[in-house]
Amino acid sequence: MTANRKVVITEFGDVDVLKIVDDIVPHPPAGHIQIAVEYAGFNGADVGMRKGVYPFQKKAPLTPGYCLVGTVRANGEGCTAFQVGDVVGVLTKYDANSELVNQPEKYAVKIPDGVDHVQATAMISDWFAAYGMVKHTAKVTRGQKVFVHGISGAVGCGLMILSKLQGAEVYGTASARNHEDVRAHGATPFAYTDKKWIDAMKGLGGVDVVFDPLGFESFDESYSILSPNGFLVAYGNNKGILENGQVRSPWGPIMKLMAKNLNFMCGKKATFFGISRDQATYKEDIEALLEMVRTGLITAPVKNQWDMEDIKIAHSQWGGGTGIGSLFIKVARD
Repeated sequence: MTANRKVVITEFGDVDVLKIVDDIVPHPPAGHIQIAVEYAGFNGADVGMRKGVYPFQKKAPLTPGYCLVGTVRANGEGCTAFQVGDVVGVLTKYDANSELVNQPEKYAVKIPDGVDHVQATAMISDWFAAYGMVKHTAKVTRGQKVFVHGISGAVGCGLMILSKLQGAEVYGTASARNHEDVRAHGATPFAYTDKKWIDAMKGLGGVDVVFDPLGFESFDESYSILSPNGFLVAYGNNKGILENGQVRSPWGPIMKLMAKNLNFMCGKKATFFGISRDQATYKEDIEALLEMVRTGLITAPVKNQWDMEDIKIAHSQWGGGTGIGSLFIKVARD
Protein backbone atom coordinates (compact mmCIF):
# COMPACT_ATOMS: atom_id res chain seq x y z
CA MET A 1 0.00 0.00 0.00
CA THR A 2 1.22 3.49 -0.89
CA ALA A 3 -0.08 6.85 0.30
CA ASN A 4 -2.02 8.73 -2.34
CA ARG A 5 -3.85 12.03 -2.81
CA LYS A 6 -6.81 12.35 -5.16
CA VAL A 7 -9.96 14.28 -6.10
CA VAL A 8 -13.32 12.80 -5.16
CA ILE A 9 -16.79 13.82 -6.35
CA THR A 10 -18.54 13.02 -3.10
CA GLU A 11 -22.06 13.50 -4.49
CA PHE A 12 -23.53 15.16 -7.56
CA GLY A 13 -23.84 18.93 -7.51
CA ASP A 14 -21.92 22.20 -7.65
CA VAL A 15 -18.18 22.63 -7.15
CA ASP A 16 -18.47 22.22 -3.39
CA VAL A 17 -18.94 18.45 -3.87
CA LEU A 18 -15.30 18.23 -5.02
CA LYS A 19 -12.95 17.13 -2.25
CA ILE A 20 -9.23 16.34 -2.18
CA VAL A 21 -8.60 13.37 0.06
CA ASP A 22 -5.68 11.30 1.32
CA ASP A 23 -5.97 7.64 0.41
CA ILE A 24 -3.85 4.57 -0.24
CA VAL A 25 -3.16 2.66 -3.45
CA PRO A 26 -2.42 -1.08 -3.43
CA HIS A 27 0.35 -2.67 -5.50
CA PRO A 28 -0.96 -3.09 -9.06
CA PRO A 29 -2.79 -6.39 -9.55
CA ALA A 30 -1.99 -8.83 -12.34
CA GLY A 31 -2.20 -7.24 -15.76
CA HIS A 32 -2.01 -3.71 -14.34
CA ILE A 33 0.66 -1.06 -14.04
CA GLN A 34 0.91 1.68 -11.45
CA ILE A 35 1.34 5.19 -12.84
CA ALA A 36 2.51 8.34 -11.09
CA VAL A 37 0.25 10.86 -12.83
CA GLU A 38 1.79 14.06 -14.15
CA TYR A 39 -1.11 15.58 -16.11
CA ALA A 40 -4.79 14.78 -16.48
CA GLY A 41 -7.02 16.11 -19.22
CA PHE A 42 -9.95 18.30 -18.19
CA ASN A 43 -13.10 18.83 -20.24
CA GLY A 44 -16.88 18.85 -20.25
CA ALA A 45 -17.03 15.20 -19.28
CA ASP A 46 -15.53 16.05 -15.88
CA VAL A 47 -18.13 18.77 -15.35
CA GLY A 48 -20.96 16.52 -16.53
CA MET A 49 -19.84 13.76 -14.14
CA ARG A 50 -19.77 16.20 -11.24
CA LYS A 51 -23.37 17.12 -12.03
CA GLY A 52 -24.33 13.48 -12.57
CA VAL A 53 -25.49 13.90 -16.17
CA TYR A 54 -22.67 12.24 -18.14
CA PRO A 55 -24.09 9.24 -20.06
CA PHE A 56 -23.58 5.85 -18.41
CA GLN A 57 -21.37 7.26 -15.66
CA LYS A 58 -20.62 5.74 -12.27
CA LYS A 59 -22.52 6.74 -9.20
CA ALA A 60 -20.82 9.03 -6.70
CA PRO A 61 -18.43 8.92 -4.94
CA LEU A 62 -15.96 8.76 -7.82
CA THR A 63 -12.63 10.22 -8.88
CA PRO A 64 -12.83 12.11 -12.19
CA GLY A 65 -10.20 12.51 -14.88
CA TYR A 66 -10.75 11.14 -18.39
CA CYS A 67 -7.12 10.70 -19.40
CA LEU A 68 -3.60 10.93 -18.03
CA VAL A 69 0.06 11.05 -18.85
CA GLY A 70 2.52 9.86 -16.23
CA THR A 71 5.43 7.63 -15.34
CA VAL A 72 5.28 3.88 -14.73
CA ARG A 73 6.05 3.27 -11.07
CA ALA A 74 5.43 -0.48 -10.74
CA ASN A 75 4.38 -3.50 -12.80
CA GLY A 76 1.81 -6.03 -11.72
CA GLU A 77 2.21 -9.74 -12.34
CA GLY A 78 2.57 -10.59 -16.02
CA CYS A 79 3.28 -7.01 -17.12
CA THR A 80 6.36 -6.69 -19.32
CA ALA A 81 5.46 -4.05 -21.92
CA PHE A 82 6.87 -1.12 -19.93
CA GLN A 83 9.80 -0.52 -17.64
CA VAL A 84 9.64 1.52 -14.46
CA GLY A 85 10.28 5.11 -15.51
CA ASP A 86 8.61 4.85 -18.93
CA VAL A 87 6.20 7.67 -19.74
CA VAL A 88 2.76 6.46 -20.80
CA GLY A 89 -0.68 7.82 -21.58
CA VAL A 90 -4.01 6.16 -20.80
CA LEU A 91 -7.62 6.95 -21.65
CA THR A 92 -9.11 6.23 -18.23
CA LYS A 93 -12.62 7.82 -18.17
CA TYR A 94 -12.21 7.99 -14.37
CA ASP A 95 -9.42 8.25 -11.79
CA ALA A 96 -6.85 10.46 -13.57
CA ASN A 97 -7.17 13.17 -10.88
CA SER A 98 -5.03 11.05 -8.58
CA GLU A 99 -1.32 11.11 -7.81
CA LEU A 100 -1.10 7.34 -8.24
CA VAL A 101 -3.40 5.10 -10.23
CA ASN A 102 -3.44 1.44 -11.29
CA GLN A 103 -4.51 0.85 -14.88
CA PRO A 104 -4.63 -2.19 -17.18
CA GLU A 105 -1.34 -2.44 -19.04
CA LYS A 106 -3.14 -3.14 -22.33
CA TYR A 107 -4.58 0.40 -22.42
CA ALA A 108 -1.28 2.21 -21.85
CA VAL A 109 0.40 3.93 -24.81
CA LYS A 110 4.10 4.79 -24.75
CA ILE A 111 4.80 8.50 -25.11
CA PRO A 112 7.67 8.97 -27.58
CA ASP A 113 10.82 10.71 -26.41
CA GLY A 114 10.75 14.41 -27.21
CA VAL A 115 6.96 14.77 -27.12
CA ASP A 116 5.85 17.43 -24.64
CA HIS A 117 3.76 15.81 -21.91
CA VAL A 118 1.04 18.46 -22.02
CA GLN A 119 0.72 17.94 -25.78
CA ALA A 120 0.61 14.19 -25.24
CA THR A 121 -2.20 14.56 -22.71
CA ALA A 122 -4.25 16.56 -25.23
CA MET A 123 -3.90 13.71 -27.73
CA ILE A 124 -5.12 10.98 -25.37
CA SER A 125 -8.70 12.28 -25.06
CA ASP A 126 -9.48 15.59 -26.82
CA TRP A 127 -7.65 14.91 -30.04
CA PHE A 128 -8.38 11.17 -29.99
CA ALA A 129 -12.05 12.11 -30.11
CA ALA A 130 -11.48 14.68 -32.86
CA TYR A 131 -9.36 12.28 -34.92
CA GLY A 132 -12.00 9.56 -34.70
CA MET A 133 -14.74 11.89 -35.88
CA VAL A 134 -12.74 13.41 -38.72
CA LYS A 135 -11.01 10.27 -39.98
CA HIS A 136 -13.35 7.37 -39.21
CA THR A 137 -16.88 8.73 -38.70
CA ALA A 138 -17.29 11.73 -41.02
CA LYS A 139 -14.34 10.79 -43.27
CA VAL A 140 -13.68 14.45 -44.02
CA THR A 141 -12.13 15.01 -47.46
CA ARG A 142 -10.62 17.86 -49.45
CA GLY A 143 -13.08 20.49 -50.62
CA GLN A 144 -15.79 19.67 -48.11
CA LYS A 145 -17.43 22.35 -45.96
CA VAL A 146 -17.23 21.50 -42.24
CA PHE A 147 -18.99 23.31 -39.39
CA VAL A 148 -17.78 22.92 -35.79
CA HIS A 149 -19.79 24.11 -32.79
CA GLY A 150 -17.52 25.10 -29.92
CA ILE A 151 -14.65 25.46 -32.37
CA SER A 152 -12.50 27.19 -29.75
CA GLY A 153 -12.88 24.33 -27.27
CA ALA A 154 -10.56 21.41 -26.64
CA VAL A 155 -12.13 18.92 -29.06
CA GLY A 156 -13.33 21.75 -31.31
CA CYS A 157 -9.76 22.90 -31.94
CA GLY A 158 -8.78 19.35 -32.83
CA LEU A 159 -11.71 19.08 -35.25
CA MET A 160 -10.80 22.43 -36.82
CA ILE A 161 -7.10 21.69 -37.29
CA LEU A 162 -7.53 18.08 -38.44
CA SER A 163 -10.30 19.05 -40.89
CA LYS A 164 -8.07 21.78 -42.30
CA LEU A 165 -5.28 19.21 -42.73
CA GLN A 166 -7.72 17.12 -44.75
CA GLY A 167 -8.28 20.10 -47.05
CA ALA A 168 -11.73 21.07 -45.80
CA GLU A 169 -13.17 24.58 -45.56
CA VAL A 170 -13.98 25.07 -41.87
CA TYR A 171 -16.56 27.25 -40.12
CA GLY A 172 -17.79 27.22 -36.56
CA THR A 173 -19.26 28.93 -33.53
CA ALA A 174 -17.27 30.44 -30.68
CA SER A 175 -17.46 33.31 -28.23
CA ALA A 176 -16.57 36.59 -29.92
CA ARG A 177 -13.55 36.99 -27.63
CA ASN A 178 -11.98 33.95 -29.32
CA HIS A 179 -12.77 34.76 -32.96
CA GLU A 180 -9.33 36.19 -33.70
CA ASP A 181 -7.63 32.99 -32.52
CA VAL A 182 -9.98 30.88 -34.63
CA ARG A 183 -9.27 32.98 -37.73
CA ALA A 184 -5.55 32.57 -37.09
CA HIS A 185 -6.03 28.84 -37.68
CA GLY A 186 -7.73 29.46 -41.02
CA ALA A 187 -11.36 28.92 -39.99
CA THR A 188 -14.34 31.28 -40.14
CA PRO A 189 -16.01 31.91 -36.76
CA PHE A 190 -19.56 32.97 -35.93
CA ALA A 191 -21.29 33.81 -32.66
CA TYR A 192 -23.68 31.03 -31.69
CA THR A 193 -26.24 33.29 -30.06
CA ASP A 194 -27.26 35.58 -32.95
CA LYS A 195 -27.94 32.61 -35.26
CA LYS A 196 -26.43 34.39 -38.27
CA TRP A 197 -24.46 31.24 -38.93
CA ILE A 198 -27.65 29.42 -39.92
CA ASP A 199 -28.48 31.72 -42.85
CA ALA A 200 -24.79 32.01 -43.77
CA MET A 201 -24.38 28.24 -44.12
CA LYS A 202 -27.69 27.81 -45.93
CA GLY A 203 -26.52 30.55 -48.29
CA LEU A 204 -23.53 28.36 -49.17
CA GLY A 205 -25.84 25.50 -50.06
CA GLY A 206 -25.37 23.82 -46.70
CA VAL A 207 -22.35 22.08 -45.22
CA ASP A 208 -21.14 18.52 -45.68
CA VAL A 209 -20.44 17.85 -42.00
CA VAL A 210 -21.49 19.42 -38.69
CA PHE A 211 -19.81 18.46 -35.42
CA ASP A 212 -22.08 19.34 -32.49
CA PRO A 213 -21.25 18.93 -28.76
CA LEU A 214 -24.08 21.18 -27.60
CA GLY A 215 -27.17 19.00 -27.98
CA PHE A 216 -30.79 19.77 -27.26
CA GLU A 217 -32.13 22.52 -29.59
CA SER A 218 -28.75 22.79 -31.28
CA PHE A 219 -29.16 19.38 -32.91
CA ASP A 220 -32.16 20.64 -34.90
CA GLU A 221 -30.32 23.82 -35.90
CA SER A 222 -27.28 21.84 -36.98
CA TYR A 223 -29.38 19.43 -39.00
CA SER A 224 -30.98 22.40 -40.78
CA ILE A 225 -27.66 23.65 -42.21
CA LEU A 226 -26.65 20.32 -43.75
CA SER A 227 -26.39 19.96 -47.49
CA PRO A 228 -28.85 17.46 -49.04
CA ASN A 229 -26.42 14.61 -48.30
CA GLY A 230 -24.78 16.11 -45.22
CA PHE A 231 -23.80 14.33 -42.02
CA LEU A 232 -24.39 15.54 -38.46
CA VAL A 233 -21.95 14.09 -35.91
CA ALA A 234 -23.19 14.80 -32.39
CA TYR A 235 -20.81 14.16 -29.52
CA GLY A 236 -22.11 15.93 -26.42
CA ASN A 237 -24.92 17.65 -24.56
CA ASN A 238 -23.19 20.69 -23.07
CA LYS A 239 -25.66 23.41 -24.05
CA GLY A 240 -27.50 23.70 -20.75
CA ILE A 241 -24.37 23.60 -18.61
CA LEU A 242 -22.61 26.19 -20.78
CA GLU A 243 -25.52 28.61 -20.93
CA ASN A 244 -26.74 28.68 -17.35
CA GLY A 245 -25.52 25.58 -15.56
CA GLN A 246 -28.89 23.93 -16.10
CA VAL A 247 -28.97 20.16 -15.75
CA ARG A 248 -31.17 18.59 -18.42
CA SER A 249 -31.67 14.99 -19.47
CA PRO A 250 -29.99 14.43 -22.85
CA TRP A 251 -31.90 11.32 -23.82
CA GLY A 252 -34.93 12.93 -25.47
CA PRO A 253 -32.86 15.05 -27.88
CA ILE A 254 -30.57 12.10 -28.65
CA MET A 255 -33.52 9.85 -29.49
CA LYS A 256 -35.03 12.60 -31.63
CA LEU A 257 -31.71 13.03 -33.41
CA MET A 258 -31.34 9.35 -34.23
CA ALA A 259 -34.96 9.12 -35.38
CA LYS A 260 -34.08 11.47 -38.24
CA ASN A 261 -32.28 8.55 -39.88
CA LEU A 262 -35.61 6.74 -40.26
CA ASN A 263 -36.61 9.09 -43.10
CA PHE A 264 -35.19 7.05 -45.96
CA MET A 265 -36.25 9.68 -48.49
CA CYS A 266 -33.82 12.16 -46.94
CA GLY A 267 -30.11 12.05 -47.79
CA LYS A 268 -29.08 13.70 -44.54
CA LYS A 269 -27.72 11.45 -41.80
CA ALA A 270 -26.90 11.81 -38.11
CA THR A 271 -25.00 9.85 -35.49
CA PHE A 272 -23.91 10.20 -31.87
CA PHE A 273 -20.18 9.68 -31.41
CA GLY A 274 -18.32 8.49 -28.35
CA ILE A 275 -14.82 7.27 -27.55
CA SER A 276 -13.72 4.08 -25.85
CA ARG A 277 -10.37 2.53 -25.10
CA ASP A 278 -11.86 -0.78 -26.22
CA GLN A 279 -12.44 0.41 -29.78
CA ALA A 280 -10.29 -1.28 -32.41
CA THR A 281 -8.37 1.86 -33.39
CA TYR A 282 -7.61 3.12 -29.86
CA LYS A 283 -3.85 2.65 -29.78
CA GLU A 284 -3.39 3.09 -33.52
CA ASP A 285 -5.11 6.48 -33.51
CA ILE A 286 -3.30 7.82 -30.45
CA GLU A 287 0.06 6.65 -31.76
CA ALA A 288 -0.67 8.38 -35.08
CA LEU A 289 -1.48 11.61 -33.24
CA LEU A 290 1.63 11.40 -31.08
CA GLU A 291 3.74 10.94 -34.19
CA MET A 292 2.14 14.03 -35.74
CA VAL A 293 3.04 15.95 -32.60
CA ARG A 294 6.60 14.58 -32.63
CA THR A 295 7.16 15.65 -36.24
CA GLY A 296 5.56 19.06 -35.71
CA LEU A 297 2.61 18.46 -38.05
CA ILE A 298 0.12 19.35 -35.32
CA THR A 299 0.23 21.29 -32.08
CA ALA A 300 -2.71 21.36 -29.69
CA PRO A 301 -3.60 24.89 -28.56
CA VAL A 302 -3.41 25.08 -24.77
CA LYS A 303 -5.94 27.29 -23.04
CA ASN A 304 -5.18 26.75 -19.36
CA GLN A 305 -4.01 24.39 -16.65
CA TRP A 306 -4.59 24.21 -12.90
CA ASP A 307 -2.88 22.39 -10.06
CA MET A 308 -4.95 19.53 -8.67
CA GLU A 309 -5.32 21.49 -5.43
CA ASP A 310 -7.26 24.10 -7.47
CA ILE A 311 -9.76 21.60 -8.88
CA LYS A 312 -12.75 23.67 -7.70
CA ILE A 313 -11.43 26.70 -9.59
CA ALA A 314 -10.98 24.59 -12.72
CA HIS A 315 -14.59 23.41 -12.58
CA SER A 316 -15.96 26.89 -11.89
CA GLN A 317 -13.99 28.40 -14.80
CA TRP A 318 -14.78 25.71 -17.38
CA GLY A 319 -16.45 27.18 -20.47
CA GLY A 320 -15.27 30.74 -19.77
CA GLY A 321 -12.23 32.88 -20.23
CA THR A 322 -10.21 33.94 -23.23
CA GLY A 323 -8.18 31.56 -25.34
CA ILE A 324 -8.72 28.38 -27.29
CA GLY A 325 -7.78 24.76 -26.87
CA SER A 326 -7.31 22.09 -24.24
CA LEU A 327 -7.42 22.30 -20.46
CA PHE A 328 -5.32 20.33 -18.01
CA ILE A 329 -4.97 19.43 -14.36
CA LYS A 330 -1.36 19.24 -13.19
CA VAL A 331 -1.57 16.37 -10.76
CA ALA A 332 2.10 15.96 -9.84
CA ARG A 333 3.35 18.33 -7.19
CA ASP A 334 6.60 20.22 -7.80
